[in-house]
Amino acid sequence: MWWRRRKRQDHFFDVPAEGNTEVHLGQLNQFSLRELRHATNNFSNKYIIGRGGFGKVYKGRLSDGSLVAVKRLEEKSPGGERQFQVEVESFGMAMHRNILRLRGFCMTPTERLLVYPYMVNNSVASWLRDRAMNVAPLDLLTRRRIALGTAQGLSYLHEGCRPKIIHRDIKAANILLDENFEALLGDFGLTKLMDNEDTHVTSAVRGTIGHIPPEYLSTGKVSDKSDVFSYGILLLELITGQRAFDLARLANDDDVMLLDWVKGLLWDRSFERIIDPDLRNNFIEIEVESLIQIALLCTQFSPLQRPMMSEVVKMLEGDSQLAERWEEFQNMEVYIHRHRSDMYIDSTANLSAMELSGPR
Repeated sequence: MWWRRRKRQDHFFDVPAEGNTEVHLGQLNQFSLRELRHATNNFSNKYIIGRGGFGKVYKGRLSDGSLVAVKRLEEKSPGGERQFQVEVESFGMAMHRNILRLRGFCMTPTERLLVYPYMVNNSVASWLRDRAMNVAPLDLLTRRRIALGTAQGLSYLHEGCRPKIIHRDIKAANILLDENFEALLGDFGLTKLMDNEDTHVTSAVRGTIGHIPPEYLSTGKVSDKSDVFSYGILLLELITGQRAFDLARLANDDDVMLLDWVKGLLWDRSFERIIDPDLRNNFIEIEVESLIQIALLCTQFSPLQRPMMSEVVKMLEGDSQLAERWEEFQNMEVYIHRHRSDMYIDSTANLSAMELSGPR
């Protein structure tokens, strides 16, 4: 059913036919089902730390005392077998400090389990939206460091891997935080391995509402610039603390899409409403403005206009190209605004009068 020998970046992938549970992939460990049952108290509901379309994630403790997160794919979940294959291949070949390391797996005729290190600080989403009242929020410096680490991880996937890896589901819930609040990209279940192609057409659009780029929705084409768009939305999540798609904003006659909501506030020059309330008394406006500028450059309607992730890394590190690209972006928006009756307009057209200072 699923068997082939493939070489990728000096790693050999030996994936067995159904019924043969022996797998050798790089330096990955193969765990026994018994060991993982013991680690999770027989997959007790009390140990569940996450749920997804393909199954549940359990916190576990191995016999050596180390904490792990065990992702158990449901036997009858659509695409479950494919997700297992993709995650093993993607995580097995991606070696970077900002990529969640796959520790091992378990494969039996009826079970597919993936074992990761347990992240003590959970995900970015949990800190932005599920933080306990007595816990201090993420400060701006930490959020910027998370943005940089995520950008470095994506740059590695796009430009440092052969074939390149397209994540396809970049969002706050999939950015995990270690004990030092360093960002690690997780959940590679929707990944595409692109070989040397620039784009790939998929028959089914998958991802998370609010993070999916327009060209993917309209044409099914996915590329590294699809991840760039989603990364831009992640930046807006970090700045605002809000969800990418939230029907609750309708109560205030606001846009349900975070991107449109931010653009609308910038048009009205309501900059202070954009900032996460947890940051309003503790942030440097110029730094937040630069993050917003990067986010809007990443979420441009045309994929060709979006920067590469390596360029985003440089912008976050203070490279002067941000000021240059931002000026070009604003000039284009002015042009679009003046000719909007003669051409197709995307939602960035309302930014022509926006006055955000460049980086200093």
